Amino acid sequence: MAEIVGIRFKIAGKIYYFDPNGIDLEVDDRVVVETTRGLEVGRVAIASREVDASEVVKPLKPVVRKAEPDEINHAEQYEEKEREVMEECSQLVAEMNLPMKLLSAEYSLDGRHLTFFFSAEERVDFRELVRELAGRFKIRVELRQVGARDEAKLLGGFGRCGRPLCCASFLSEFTPISIRMAKEQNLPLNPMKISGVCGRLLCCLAYENQQYRSMREKMPREGRHVTTAMGTARVLGTNPLKETVLVELESNVSVELPLSEISLNEDIESRPAPRPGRRQRRGR
Repeated sequence: MAEIVGIRFKIAGKIYYFDPNGIDLEVDDRVVVETTRGLEVGRVAIASREVDASEVVKPLKPVVRKAEPDEINHAEQYEEKEREVMEECSQLVAEMNLPMKLLSAEYSLDGRHLTFFFSAEERVDFRELVRELAGRFKIRVELRQVGARDEAKLLGGFGRCGRPLCCASFLSEFTPISIRMAKEQNLPLNPMKISGVCGRLLCCLAYENQQYRSMREKMPREGRHVTTAMGTARVLGTNPLKETVLVELESNVSVELPLSEISLNEDIESRPAPRPGRRQRRGR
């Protein structure tokens, strides 16, 4: 087992494990930790606890200390400065005619490291831009290209549901989303209706997918013959949420019935026809 504390650096950002270093920490405490970009102020998202050693990538970096009020104020001041450097960088990007879209900028706590995040449709040669920025700001500058989902997470916004984007408000990591999830939930397969502002499939397709899958296992498949109080019928469709089945009776009338009022028949018609045995070739 390994003792860890989970630290988050942004709202809905990924949670990183650190060694609590013997410091008594609670959720929402502000702490100073060392990262690949230098010292940064983060917020405790998971209080100190033990986890299986297999969940930890060692060696764990230790928490340096609890953040002092002046360090928190210092970090907030850098947030104001980040807006200024974004404007300068945007001007340089326009002057150099680089095919990239700047998204955000981040200073390290000590102000010695500045990272710009951008999106682009293809790889961009930004070496000259980095040299120009480093010369202007006299600090180490790094540029990171992110994908469409990360762009939406950084910029924020509202989804088709009218609520703030999940990725910008509470989703800390992206999970794989497939078109199969939309099919299992009987959603229209029109990309315009099942895609988010990032242009990718909606993250929320995964929220209830397992529930739909579990409910569908209890439902008869379309085309199967079932027995009802009104006689034999053929399944036209199902509604897993309501646990109802739409069937067509022998009288060609369609009715929606509760799953509890239906029993399955041996589906002879839907069985594949037996394949004929391979005829042996006779020798001459």
